[in-house]
Amino acid sequence: MEMDQLYTELILEHNQDKRNKRELAKFTTSEHGHNPSCGDDLTLQINVEDGIVKDAAYTGSGCAISQASASMMIDIIQGKSLEEAMRLVELFLGMIKKEVTDDDELEELEDAIALKNISNMPARVKCAVLAWHTLKEALKKEQH
Repeated sequence: MEMDQLYTELILEHNQDKRNKRELAKFTTSEHGHNPSCGDDLTLQINVEDGIVKDAAYTGSGCAISQASASMMIDIIQGKSLEEAMRLVELFLGMIKKEVTDDDELEELEDAIALKNISNMPARVKCAVLAWHTLKEALKKEQH
């Protein structure tokens, strides 16, 4: 199977998987993200205890890429420290901007590496980064 096909399947799988698309009963920060150019809209909730992201979830609507990206992101950040979660946000954004291209380094992004080639489709970049920018704002709130 071609890598592009595998990545496309991963995106479809995460878009359809609803385990991260829910509301948290208990959360410490909620952050809203919106992409006016396409209408993608999400609210991210994170529950941080002792500096660790214990749980995270999102609600909202948008294209398959924005929904899959949010789901993948949540899988990666659960159980991570605030600092580690922020580092992963920067790694993902660096990948999308083509500033980080080392596949060994990008492996830390797990399934989210499937979004690597989105950078070749400028109109879709905002869809892929919406959840990550929203998480970055939520993490900033948690760190203060």
